[in-house]
Amino acid sequence: MVSAVSNATQAQPVTQAAATPAGKPAQSKAPAAGPTDSVQLSSAAEAAVAALQEARETPAQTAKEASSGDLQAQRLLANAAAARSVAK
Repeated sequence: MVSAVSNATQAQPVTQAAATPAGKPAQSKAPAAGPTDSVQLSSAAEAAVAALQEARETPAQTAKEASSGDLQAQRLLANAAAARSVAK
C-alpha cells in the first residue's frame, strides 16, 4: 500500500553572502536541521550489506585486510587459492 507523505520540507540552497579572504576556507552556515529519522537494519540486512561491501573489495584490499588479521579476508584468500589450485 502506498500512502502520501505529509509535512515534508525541502532544504533551501545556501548562498555565500560575501567573498572570503584569500587563504581561508569558505564557511557556510547550514540551516538548523529539523527532526531526523533513524533506521535500524536487521541482522540479515547488515549481513547483506557486509557481503556487498566484501564483494566490491579489490584483491589488493582483501590481501591488506588479511595481513592485518581480518579472518573473513583470510578465509576469502584461502578459498581463492584453493579454487586456483583445483582449476589447474
